[in-house]
This record gives sequence, structure tokens and C-alpha cells, in this order.
Amino acid sequence: MARLAQTSGLTDVQREILSTVRDFVDKEIIPVATELEHRDEYPQQIVDGLRELGLFGLMIPEEYGGLGESLLTYALCVEEIARGWMSVSGIINTHFIVAYMLKQHGTQEQKDHFLPRMAAGDIRGAFSMSEPGLGSDVSAITSKAVKEGDEYVLNGQKMWLTNGGTSSLVAVLVRSDEGHPEGTAPHKSMTTFLVEKEPGFGEVRPGLTIPGKIDKMGYKGVDTTELIMDGLRVPADRVLGGNTGRGFYQMMDGVEVGRVNVAARGCGVAQRAFELGVRYAQQRHTFGKAIAEHQAIQFKLAEMATKVEAAHAMMVNAARKKDSGERNDLEAGMAKYLASEYCKEVVEDAFRIHGGYGFSKEYEIERLYREAPMLLIGEGTAEIQKMIIGRRLLEEYRSQG
Repeated sequence: MARLAQTSGLTDVQREILSTVRDFVDKEIIPVATELEHRDEYPQQIVDGLRELGLFGLMIPEEYGGLGESLLTYALCVEEIARGWMSVSGIINTHFIVAYMLKQHGTQEQKDHFLPRMAAGDIRGAFSMSEPGLGSDVSAITSKAVKEGDEYVLNGQKMWLTNGGTSSLVAVLVRSDEGHPEGTAPHKSMTTFLVEKEPGFGEVRPGLTIPGKIDKMGYKGVDTTELIMDGLRVPADRVLGGNTGRGFYQMMDGVEVGRVNVAARGCGVAQRAFELGVRYAQQRHTFGKAIAEHQAIQFKLAEMATKVEAAHAMMVNAARKKDSGERNDLEAGMAKYLASEYCKEVVEDAFRIHGGYGFSKEYEIERLYREAPMLLIGEGTAEIQKMIIGRRLLEEYRSQG
């Protein structure tokens, strides 16, 4: 099948990596994704396969055992994986964000300790900002760390951890007022802690509990959990970067990369929805001809394909901007916003093309229809993206009058 959303200017190595991932998706993910998703079953065999391909270390530098690839390469791999099953791309994403934060902000000891094992997939990462009453207002975090000697004692409840159960390392953002006088801006009194734990549920280390999986309408298979800290003791050398008060900036740097990832997921899901829609339109006959021959369906397919192409182009632009070392919050926000909205629309159009059969669990589009809404809220809602975009535009186009 001819493919939309091709990327120009790739190296031979990038093309080889993408070809390998695409082949893996077609053979190992798509044939089993819907069945595993309906059972809400963790895709262990798929994850093991991705580990063998080296994807857990895709962007980790070669000196730590990774492949040392760019964000663009990573985003294009995520696009392919999400095309097969979005939940699998989520497993990779949270791991990658923690590895990225370590690479960018960790002490040398932290990098040496964690990155080689993360590259091998021996350590799986998760990160935690949100709380039950928090929503998008990160400055309202109430979980807190208090220093006692050479340790910090953490208390509080976190929410919406992807990989909460299967991870063995969680980057947790909490308040840390130590060293920050009263009246300090909230975002300047937050710290990221690197919390090691055993995989699983229940009390996974003294003072740290991971309750069971949250039951979701979509995005199944991957474990999404809460995290409860009750007197959790963490050594001072597990403060990311070694200094308190930098957590908000570290997390926002990670989330910026995560928004490119979510955009890539939206592109992948939209591509799969288009593939399903255009195939079904040629197989289904009404009034004596394939519905693809009806002008109304052709118009719909044209709109879907155009949205897939546009979202892909914006995602690639955001990734390349970050790779260049430039600030990319504007481009990442635009890409995440457009790709998630277009993904929802393309999936719904494919659903409509399927007619009544789209409502049946026997058809793959039913799963995509439940998965697409997660992209509208993951890594910041559409409203948050528009707020970021608006503020950055005013910075760029500040009136001199």
C-alpha cells in the first residue's frame, strides 16, 4: 500500500531503523493488538521484542550503551508503533522522558548509574507530575519532601502514572520548601526525585504504594496507576541534578519532548485510521458499486489524507527544532494540538465510513475510536497548548507601539 506522511532528508541509518520498526509493527503488533487490548493485557512479548531491537535506548548516548539517535528518529519510530497500537508507544514514551531528563539534567553519577541499564531495558522509567486534584495546574502540587539528615521524606498522592506498575524507576515531582524562603514562586520550590522501586502493585518499597491499574475506556494494556507516598525515604543523591528547586524546569523540558511524542502518536493512529477507512471503502458495496466510488466518500478520504500529511509535517518540524538545540515549545505545542485534534477527526471519519460495523468490536476501528480521545488530554489539554502557543506568539510579535 502506498503510504502517506513520508519524511524527506533522512539518513540511511534512519531509514533502516524505521524499516525495521515498521516491519515489526506489521508482523508483531497489528495482528494481536485488538485482542490484547480487549483483554487489557500487558503486551509483554511485544515489549520484549522492542527491547531486542534496542528501542529502549534509542536516544540514550552511545557512551551509555544506547543508539544515540535524534528526537526525530525517535518520533518517527513512535509514529510507526502507535500505528500498530498506541498503548505500546506509551510504554516507550514514559521510559524515554525519564532517560531524556537524566541525560539533560542528571549528575554524572546518576547518568552512570541509570542510563546503561535503561538503554538495555533492564530499568523501565515512569514520571509523575499530576495529582488527584491538580489537573493542568502543576504549580498547585501538594506532595511534599522534607529533608532529614542525608535523606528526604516524601508524602503525598500522585495520579495518572503510565508504567506505574511495570516501571522500576519513577521521576516524581514534589514541593521542597527547604532552602526556599516563604513567598518563593511555586515553580521555584519544586524538586524531581529519582525513586527506585520494585515492579508490581501494592507496597513496592517501604513508604511507597502502587494501587492496582485504573480502569480506562481506552489506552488499555499499558498500566496507568496512582502512586502513594507515606513516609517514603529517598537519599539526597537521588535529587535529579543534585540541587533542589529545579524540578519544574526539568519536568517541563521532558514534557516538551513528550508533546512531540504525543503528536507522533496522533500521526500514527490517524495513519492507521486512514488505512482502515480507505481499505473498507473499496471493499464495501452499496447501490451497485464500492462506496469509495461515491463522491461523498472520496471527499472524506481526501480530507483525512490531508490532515494526516499536515499533522506529520508539523510533528517533524517540532522534532527537528528540538534536535537543533533551539527552543521548541511553540512548535511542540502546535504539533501536539493539531495532531491530536486531527487524529480524533480522522478516526471519526474512518468510523463513519465503516457504518454500523465500526461499532462492532470485531473491527479495529472500534479500538482506535476509544484510543484517540486520550491524545486530547495527554501531555496537556488542547486548551493548555493554545495558552502556550498564544503566549509564545505574543513574545515573538510583541507590539512596539
